[in-house]
Amino acid sequence: MSVDEARKVVDTARSAGMFPAATAEVGSSAGPIWTEAFGTSTDTPFDLASLTKVIATTTVIMELMRTGALRLEDRVSESFKEWRGADREAVTVRDLLEHTGGLSARLLDAPPQGRREFEHDISTMPLEYAPRTRSIYSDLGFILLGFLAADRGGSSLADQFEKAVTWIDSDALAFELPQEERARAAPTRPMEDDHRRGRALVGEVHDPYAAALGGVAGHAGLFGTVSAVGAFARAVLRAARGTGDRFPDPLTPALVRTFTTKSTVYGSSRALGWDTMLPTSSCGTRMTSEAFGHVGYTGTSLWIDPTRDRYFVLLTNRVFGLGTLEEIRSVRRAFHDAFAGV
Repeated sequence: MSVDEARKVVDTARSAGMFPAATAEVGSSAGPIWTEAFGTSTDTPFDLASLTKVIATTTVIMELMRTGALRLEDRVSESFKEWRGADREAVTVRDLLEHTGGLSARLLDAPPQGRREFEHDISTMPLEYAPRTRSIYSDLGFILLGFLAADRGGSSLADQFEKAVTWIDSDALAFELPQEERARAAPTRPMEDDHRRGRALVGEVHDPYAAALGGVAGHAGLFGTVSAVGAFARAVLRAARGTGDRFPDPLTPALVRTFTTKSTVYGSSRALGWDTMLPTSSCGTRMTSEAFGHVGYTGTSLWIDPTRDRYFVLLTNRVFGLGTLEEIRSVRRAFHDAFAGV
């Protein structure tokens, strides 16, 4: 299998109406091997959705750790005065990063407006399970991490991220795109319970929680082109492999190793922010056990396999097409499996 097979996977899905546009890049620590656009151009920004968790929030948390402003074992209660109760007092930053802090995936009610309301609702809601007894993927935990990072870093999550990745074009990977870039972004369609339904979102964040927070949130809000995401992936890949003599802070071999080590919580595939390889996940069946990555609700995906010296980026606007979550999972698996021998 090869690039031709991967191209066929994307073309077939697009022809079936799963998404109107897509961009893809596969590369090694040395650089891109294949970059292509489908129904758009390679410089189209996509709403990265939950790739924000690993590209932006996790990277900023790594930088705060590097400078000593934050520790993985810091308790959440130290940062949020309403996070109180015997069932949650021991929850740490590590638990939120590993999705093991007891929080459910989303709030039951419509999104509140602004940080104060979000912080209150998340900090006081009943926990769904006892912390570190299981892992449930939670946007809420990463929303808190975004707030925490802003407080510890003394500036917004967006500003800290921009400073942490100065080696990537900030017009191509950012929470707030310049007007010209924003107008060229791949469109998305709001969910049925979103008050913005009935119009296309162009350069405007799809996730309603992130929208309620002004477009900058720990779980979603980042936009990026395939080449910019690829540049980030290469830096992480080089650090994971320990190749080269220069590693941009905070993406150093030691920190990347720490953040991509799988949780010790029974049954969890999560690392710190990142997910790890399972044959049943979006990474497909052909990656090695060292692979790690993440996906986004809008139809985006990033996987990195240090053993094979490969990274894989697939960006789509599935939420502007007809593709269901299960259909896009199948596309992702087939796309990654196509590169088994590459």
